[in-house]
Amino acid sequence: QVELVESGGGLVQAGGSLRLSCAASGRSFSTFEKGWFRQAPGKQREFVAEISWSGSLTNYADSVKGRFTISRDNTKDIVYLQMNSLRPEDTAVYYCAARRPVINEEYNHWGQGTRVTVSS
Repeated sequence: QVELVESGGGLVQAGGSLRLSCAASGRSFSTFEKGWFRQAPGKQREFVAEISWSGSLTNYADSVKGRFTISRDNTKDIVYLQMNSLRPEDTAVYYCAARRPVINEEYNHWGQGTRVTVSS
């Protein structure tokens, strides 16, 4: 059962922009913390960004700081990832995830991913 559905991936030239979206499906995640992760070919999945349930707190991987922005709309139960100044090394499958706002809770709700390809 898919609980989170990503969209917005595609092919873009270096320096371009994309906005990824992740919508809840079948249940509500509006009170959950949400994050974006990515997995490049031949590499392990890595953290990209996360946002608190209220949207007041965000955290980014150093590699995307200043270029990516995470945001959320709890009325629609959607989390976004605005990606600017894209680089070939940003090429990956991007996954959204959710977790309860509880100490030491891991991300345990995942989407199926959306592919982003950045050409040089």
